[in-house]
Amino acid sequence: MNTDPWTTGRRPENGTGPHEDLHEDLPEGLPEGLPEGLPEGLPEGLPEGLPEGLPEDLYESLYGGPADAPSNGPEGGPEGDGVIRPYGDTTDDGMVQLSFTLPLPHGPRAEGAALQLARRMGMERPLVVHSKAVGGTDFSFFVVYGAVAHTVDLDRVVVAERDYPLLSAKEADAAVRDRLGRRLVVLGACIGTDAHTVGIDAILNIKGFAGEKGLEYYRQMRVLNLGAQVPVGELVRRAGAERADAVLVSQAVTQRDAHLTNVRELSAELRASFAEHERPLLVVGGPRFDPAAAATLGADRIFGRGTTPGDVASYLVHALVPAAPVVPAAVLEDVG
Repeated sequence: MNTDPWTTGRRPENGTGPHEDLHEDLPEGLPEGLPEGLPEGLPEGLPEGLPEGLPEDLYESLYGGPADAPSNGPEGGPEGDGVIRPYGDTTDDGMVQLSFTLPLPHGPRAEGAALQLARRMGMERPLVVHSKAVGGTDFSFFVVYGAVAHTVDLDRVVVAERDYPLLSAKEADAAVRDRLGRRLVVLGACIGTDAHTVGIDAILNIKGFAGEKGLEYYRQMRVLNLGAQVPVGELVRRAGAERADAVLVSQAVTQRDAHLTNVRELSAELRASFAEHERPLLVVGGPRFDPAAAATLGADRIFGRGTTPGDVASYLVHALVPAAPVVPAAVLEDVG
């Protein structure tokens, strides 16, 4: 499976690592299978199942689930269909690849620090499979490969799922025309210092994305793309002047959580400038947003990676266009 050149130093399928000397920096008395920094009193080695007698919060931190979570079977595979482990070289081997940067000059000491960090994070038999200097000589980038004991309980996975039907461009136009009676007004922009317009252009421009036409293609939508680095105050002013139904914001710059700060500021200004029943819908998109965090940011909807114009258009129709009236079955029979 792993053909990436970064993982050429990975552990072979027989489970023995080619670099036994990588464990020389482990503290004395600590079993080889345990990472540094784990609490005292753990049983010897990492068990295949969940050990007894550990505090419940320790189960959560070590194994990614509560004390009564299903354990691994004797062969390392899950006992139930809802529990899985990462896959690297062989099924259920728990192998993962982790990348990070440390503020250290590139060299043996930095690689030792990377291995220590990996062990403290719970990774067994970690190997540095790639490292290089970045930003001159003061920082080092690493890719570390190793096994983790944690499992994933699929029954506890929570995701924000689409709660509306996907519509074609013709279906969306027909719904707006027949049930709203006017065109939807949609404003789009990158706010703050963000100059990355690829995302907003993919959704709005007629060329579109992933084989779908952008919102400019829809006959029943009036689209205004304001471009990059639009101040929040200016966007709110234009939303009022254009009587916008929806404001679409794309954020790619995430340093110091600027994307979160900008969205919270925009949400606050929209709510301060409009009565609740007149406030435009706030739709946010970008690769670093959590779609489940819309309420905490004050947005109506958040779209993440892979969003297409059809996704956004269908949501706008769902949120802004009155639902089609339900005709009773008895009426349909009389008409028939």
